[in-house]
Amino acid sequence: MAETAERVAVVIEDDADIGEVLEAILGEAGFVVKIARTGAAGVQLVRDLNPTLTTLDVNMPGMDGFETLKRIRLLTDRSIIMISARFDEIDVVRGLSAGADDFVAKPFRTGELRARIDAVLRRAPAAAEPDLLESGWLQHDGLRLNPERRLVEVERASVLLTRSEFDLLATLIQPSNWVHSKAELILELRGESYVTSGLVTDSDRRSLEVHVANVRRKIGRTSSGAERIETVRGVGYRLAAAS
Repeated sequence: MAETAERVAVVIEDDADIGEVLEAILGEAGFVVKIARTGAAGVQLVRDLNPTLTTLDVNMPGMDGFETLKRIRLLTDRSIIMISARFDEIDVVRGLSAGADDFVAKPFRTGELRARIDAVLRRAPAAAEPDLLESGWLQHDGLRLNPERRLVEVERASVLLTRSEFDLLATLIQPSNWVHSKAELILELRGESYVTSGLVTDSDRRSLEVHVANVRRKIGRTSSGAERIETVRGVGYRLAAAS
């Protein structure tokens, strides 16, 4: 059962020393802190606790921070701060584009991190009512998707998708206004990350195009007659803007 009476923070960090520092900083800020050493364990904690704040390392064994971030964003719209020794522009852009609220470089100063946490929480929208939080549905222009129950509805009518089709649509809907590259979607369908992935082949791209075509056919068009999944030429795909 989620801990809702107190402010909860989840720290996803494989370095025990840094994890202890983050626990101390967040504890002083009034959080009950839970620590996960892997991305998969962190995703499970977020699912169970719906924390007010999550901090997330980039370099972790197994599922890396970017993949972990994507999966967490399917579960919550609450605040996430990425903390990493990797601070190249491309990593910062990837993290923020994937839904992080801030990106902090290691080594960090305690005062600076505390200020960043406060700033992120000030920007956060008010928490939704519990029944909305627990409903688990992501929505966009008549399209509804429940990641936990793996259900899809269009205008309240159920739509049956294959596993790959569901995973593809789940990536496109969170968040719905982002353009997702073909390479990103292919790796998502293969369950791989940018760090650990192999080569994306022409066959992979063709398979993706088939999956997109199948999903388009099954979810139909918007009320204005437009395709629900738009092709962004030379880049990839996104959901069409709400009509």
